[in-house]
Amino acid sequence: MLKTCRNKSAKYLLNKLYRNVSTWSTPLATAFNSPPYKKINFTRNESGLFRLSELRSFEGFYLLRDNVANKTEDLISEAISTNRKRKMVEIFDELSDSLCKVADLAEFIRIAHPKNKYCQAAEDACITISRIVESLNTHKPLYTALRNVVDNGDILPTSDVDKHVSKLFLFDFEQSGIHLEEGERQKVVRLNEYILQLGQKFMAGAVQPSIIQRTDVPSSVRNYFPAEGDSVLVSGLYTNSSSAEARETAYRLFLRPSEQQNQLLTDLLMCRHELARTCGFETYAHRALNASTVEHPKMVQEFLNELSQGLSPRANADFRIMEKMKRQDSGINTARVAAWDPPYFTSLMEKKSLKANTSEFLPYFSLGGCMEGLDNIMRSLYGISLKNTEMEPGESWNNDIYKISVVHETEGLLGYIYCDFFERNGKPNQDCHFTIQGGKDLPDGNYQLPIVVVMLNLSQPHWTGPVLLSPSRVDNLFHEMGHAMHSMLARTKYQHVTGTRCSTDFAEVPSVLMEYFANDPRVLRTFARHFQTQEPISEDMLRRLCASKKLFSASETQLQVFYSVLDQVYHSGPVSHNRSTTETLIEVQKEYYGLPYVENTAWQLRFSHLVGYGAKYYSYLISKTIASWIWQNYFENNPFNRESGEKYRREILAHGGGVPSRQLVANFLKRDMTPQILAQSLLTEIDTNNEIVQDISNSVLNAEM
Repeated sequence: MLKTCRNKSAKYLLNKLYRNVSTWSTPLATAFNSPPYKKINFTRNESGLFRLSELRSFEGFYLLRDNVANKTEDLISEAISTNRKRKMVEIFDELSDSLCKVADLAEFIRIAHPKNKYCQAAEDACITISRIVESLNTHKPLYTALRNVVDNGDILPTSDVDKHVSKLFLFDFEQSGIHLEEGERQKVVRLNEYILQLGQKFMAGAVQPSIIQRTDVPSSVRNYFPAEGDSVLVSGLYTNSSSAEARETAYRLFLRPSEQQNQLLTDLLMCRHELARTCGFETYAHRALNASTVEHPKMVQEFLNELSQGLSPRANADFRIMEKMKRQDSGINTARVAAWDPPYFTSLMEKKSLKANTSEFLPYFSLGGCMEGLDNIMRSLYGISLKNTEMEPGESWNNDIYKISVVHETEGLLGYIYCDFFERNGKPNQDCHFTIQGGKDLPDGNYQLPIVVVMLNLSQPHWTGPVLLSPSRVDNLFHEMGHAMHSMLARTKYQHVTGTRCSTDFAEVPSVLMEYFANDPRVLRTFARHFQTQEPISEDMLRRLCASKKLFSASETQLQVFYSVLDQVYHSGPVSHNRSTTETLIEVQKEYYGLPYVENTAWQLRFSHLVGYGAKYYSYLISKTIASWIWQNYFENNPFNRESGEKYRREILAHGGGVPSRQLVANFLKRDMTPQILAQSLLTEIDTNNEIVQDISNSVLNAEM
């Protein structure tokens, strides 16, 4: 009784503080516009993290670790038994599910929990799971049992999904070279270790500041950079600087060639190529694209070439506008736009097109209002509501976490989303989505509900008012919730392919598609209201905001094409000892980007995505293209169309990675996914954007004259 009264008092005080600020239209908006508060737990009974009783204490990770090790042994015995009673793929998926439940949970807690004891116990669990996986990767009898099923069929009837997932498990198995002779297998193990170490060193070097002698920095811009003794530190490209000379200086100095970085990159590419050849692939790109949406490097290159050809005149038009802006900005009639200019002039055009600072839009995008907007979309498209849910004591890892139950109007509870939205000491500074538990069919006929975490880094909430989001933060929220809803709406037989566990070049489609909703004025009208007065955002502000997000999309896309082609070229064959990575960059930039290479720079040595997305950097462009194609065909006319939403859920989201993504897209859009069609869908969108850009640029340039 005492606990209940104390909670009511807290709620009363909270409501009193907000009474003179605004009245929120839904419980969800009210909850997210109110600072979370920790309830006093008088019973001392805690449910444990994510309601896992083992995790009432950090020591529970050791119990989870030991339990999964024992279960792994049992499942191995079942898989290789001559008296097996289940499909092989079902055993492998249970094995995968058991390991992922501990590994994914531990990986998240390792980086997100504020208490060191939990972080250390979680890290120990991660290390143990890694060792278990390493032992599985060398378990010949287990591999042989799976290989026999894939090659010859199972002893039990199997579906197309069963066969597809079995092949995915086999490919994962063979990544470690278990199918090779022992000498070759050991070589694969060594190469993987080298690749890991080289990647870590390259990543570390990519973010190190350039240390430059003061005398090498023009005296007119020296004060822009921090100094240490006789040296100047250049730690970035200074893209937001209004000084053209400072931008140019930062570009030239930060991107100076580094022999050490170049050697690391060269060695990394050599090891990757050797790994691919040892495992039976023509190139590393062929290995990386196995089971992807595009399936083959040739299709990636055809898509990039097709897109590049269409982009060239459109991007050049963007650069001409930037050049006019630079001449007006500098007062120099002969000024030319250079590689260090596009980010600055894009930002400048955005500010001028908004006719306001982005801070003036903040009051219209309270966190609760944005969550209400997401709820509106989910209800309209899928008949789903997002419900703020009270947590048990000890269920969350910090005091400021929200929990959302995702509930369908007829199907009931679909899963849980934990919202870790606010910055804190030690928390990674990134917006991302974590799977804690994947969905799957259970033997008793029920469904294992998905559990995910969406992590943002918003400012801490205060009692004086709600957290307010900038337009770019709104986009990020919708993007990450797109990932979360992919997990929630997937209804796959196997957790190995649930939700976002699909090919890299398809995983971003649902999240990028959500950005289209976030940029549509019809959607924004449903929730963009002033947090104090509840007045809706004006039509003029709404028009300017949506238009500002479409600026210079041709030149930005061309830059992404250039990056993607470079990544493909680096991974398309053996590394030449007579040709540096910079020489390759110069050649690619000349063909695929509208601005010239800057002498004595080596941009690729700062391109850390070459480590995590080797031969897969094109994935964002493909995902963007497919999302654009889906938007144009199903949601552009009506972003609240229930029939389109149900079809998208049923034919795309529900399958996760259980059906090859290329097949999903072709079936959904009723057309084969050719490079030409893909490129044209993105070019169509860019042409629509360019009409807006032309009007804005004419207005801005004429106003400056």
